[in-house]
Amino acid sequence: MGGYNAAGLRDQSRARERPPLLHNYLPVLIFLAVAGGFGLVLLGAGWMLGPRRPDSQKASPYECGFEAFEDSRTKFDVRYYLVAILFIIFDLEIAFLFPWAVSLDMIGGFGLLSMGVFLAVLVVGFIYEWKKGALEWD
Repeated sequence: MGGYNAAGLRDQSRARERPPLLHNYLPVLIFLAVAGGFGLVLLGAGWMLGPRRPDSQKASPYECGFEAFEDSRTKFDVRYYLVAILFIIFDLEIAFLFPWAVSLDMIGGFGLLSMGVFLAVLVVGFIYEWKKGALEWD
């Protein structure tokens, strides 16, 4: 009956059952405030206490650790992207191997077979890229 008991008085038992919604988010808000404040304090301390000695080397533009010789809009060789993709693939492979190795006793033979198929596909891709000469630099 909308939170009222038989006597017509407001039923307080329902109000005590659930805390207000903001009470659930208060620890998160406190954490965000403390983390943001801590980050600002550290940035401010680094700005105030850090050395400021700019010279021509520090102010010079660079890309990949060396001076740009030509126009910055020139296209990279496609092999650069293939090596980058190859690195990402093998990095993800390692990320999948750790949880698989930890849970191998629980997943059994099916898990071993599925990881074998996964690794076989990656090896075939690696051999293809190797045969195409993507890993050789001139």
